[in-house]
Amino acid sequence: MSENSMSSHRPAGTPEPRSGVVARRVRQRCAMLGTNLEDVARRAGMSPHYLEQLLDTSRDFDPAGVFRVAAALRTTPRELLEGPADAPAGQGDAAPRPVLRKLGPEECRDLVGTHGVGRVAMTTPEGPVVLPVNYTVLGGAIVYRTDPDAVTAAAEGSEVAIEVDHVDDALSSGWSVLTVGTAEHVSDPDTVRRLCEQAAEPWAGGKRDLWIRVDPERVTGRGIEHT
Repeated sequence: MSENSMSSHRPAGTPEPRSGVVARRVRQRCAMLGTNLEDVARRAGMSPHYLEQLLDTSRDFDPAGVFRVAAALRTTPRELLEGPADAPAGQGDAAPRPVLRKLGPEECRDLVGTHGVGRVAMTTPEGPVVLPVNYTVLGGAIVYRTDPDAVTAAAEGSEVAIEVDHVDDALSSGWSVLTVGTAEHVSDPDTVRRLCEQAAEPWAGGKRDLWIRVDPERVTGRGIEHT
């Protein structure tokens, strides 16, 4: 039985069913252990045909089946169904028929609005730096709060870039959006009050009185998906 027989035939653009994600994790675990599906089936006390049915069906694994397969792969049922909690992203195989496409400006802005953590890149006297910040999108602008003496306190009027991304390691897909704009220090009391009411608290804690607003001047993005 070839591993290609494990892949379901899906119409282009439709998401991979949950069973397909589990099958991918099973194959990745097999490659990690240097084994194959026939050996896994034997150690799990089931026929290769039954294991193929478990991985190909659109229904969820039955509890006994997933427990036996997980034990044969020296992992846990939870890791098979949900993925390893601390697995490093980007270590798996590429998805079949990957497609890299440019994202349109509106799509980029929509994606940035669904997240709240990104990386801000700027030039400092010591050279370029890239640091994580938690941000909020308000009125189309990206705003974040920082300490006036922190590295992330970009100089007024300087050009900064903010990168936001998302990776789905199980599906070998993801996207990345880069927003470039000019840093503005927000000082108007009414605006600051509204930001305090609407924006997220900085994760780093402490007293962070400086609001930085970046109005997008260039927005570009890329996405990796598969058909």
